[in-house]
Amino acid sequence: MVKIDKLSGSKVRIEIEVTKEQFEHGLSHAFEGIKDEVEIKGFRKGKVTRAMYEQHFGVESLYDEAINHVIQETYVDAVITEKVDVVAQPKIDLDVTKVAKNKGFTYTAEVAVKPEVTLGDYKGLTFEKLSDEVKEDDVAKEIAKLTAGNAELVLKEEGTLENGDTAIFDFEGFVDNEPFEGGKAENYELVMGSGQFIPGFEDQMVGMTLGEEKDVNVKFPEDYHAENLKGKDAVFKVKLHEMKFQETPELTDDFVKSLDKEGIETVEALKADTLAKLQEALTQTNKNKVIDFAVEEASKNATFEMAEEMILEEKNRLMDNTIQQAKQYGLDLDTYLMYSGMNKEQFEAQLMLDAKRSLSYNLVIEAIALKEEIKATEDEVNAKFEELATQYNMGLEQIKGQVSTEAIEQEVVFKKTIDFLVENLNIQ
Repeated sequence: MVKIDKLSGSKVRIEIEVTKEQFEHGLSHAFEGIKDEVEIKGFRKGKVTRAMYEQHFGVESLYDEAINHVIQETYVDAVITEKVDVVAQPKIDLDVTKVAKNKGFTYTAEVAVKPEVTLGDYKGLTFEKLSDEVKEDDVAKEIAKLTAGNAELVLKEEGTLENGDTAIFDFEGFVDNEPFEGGKAENYELVMGSGQFIPGFEDQMVGMTLGEEKDVNVKFPEDYHAENLKGKDAVFKVKLHEMKFQETPELTDDFVKSLDKEGIETVEALKADTLAKLQEALTQTNKNKVIDFAVEEASKNATFEMAEEMILEEKNRLMDNTIQQAKQYGLDLDTYLMYSGMNKEQFEAQLMLDAKRSLSYNLVIEAIALKEEIKATEDEVNAKFEELATQYNMGLEQIKGQVSTEAIEQEVVFKKTIDFLVENLNIQ
């Protein structure tokens, strides 16, 4: 027998009655799992009967595995039979003192379910039209990045060291007139103004000339990584060997040819190509902004309540995806986060926000698709299968064996619903 009670916060409590026959099946399952390893004096391993086992070890030793097996079977059967749309792992409540051989028992499972969505306005929403104009200044900036990216370091044989220049120099640091570990290097290369050294170090080097020797006076930060140097005054003896500066190539036809871009050999052709690419990128960016607006506003106008467990499940899925992505680059999660500029606490907080937003959008889009009776046609499903087969260089039947038709239908409906929302915007 199964009884279901709705709880607040998009949860239900399922009360499930386990018969004595079902529990006996669980006990048999538990014994079958261990019988080949059981040893009792006078019996060969694997030849002990269950009655003999219970006589020596007690039937209670089978309870944990039997209960787990029975709960798993009866819970799944109840969820499927009663069509409960669960979205997280259940919390099981069972009084084990009431479990006994030749008796049934009752347990409850509290579980988060997909929330009911009440839609608000999602058609006729007003969106301010975005500019699709790429300006000449945008093209000039993009080409400037291109020339800067092809700049070369050139020796600076006269003048003084300036911000942006690269210095090649020797240095040795002293604290209380004593050299310290890691404070010495020869022919060290550093870009002035990059902020890689202790505050004030690079500023004092600016203005030096070739061959000049100078004492640079600095103070180590209070949060410096080396405990023995935190907050200490230090003197670095510096000798400048070389100066280099970035020489940006002139924008000429010869420079354009050196880029070896197919079909582009003149400055005018480069500008035209850059304009086309910027226009394509802007068009896609604007399209994404329109989609984001339509989906976000529809979600804001809808009402529903998601259980915390549902958000946590999605957050954990996103976390697993990130860990796998980091592994592809040969990184563990901590190193990956270091490069992203976030600590683990900040990262997990962001994942919770991302999970809630993603779930909200999916729930609302699904509700709109149901209300508007948006469905995937057979031709649309077949076209998507063919697209995937081409994308992954697989045979059509092979891709159909790995991706369910239901998943493809959901993807097609999702996209059609987003298209529906965009088509029904009032763009002014």
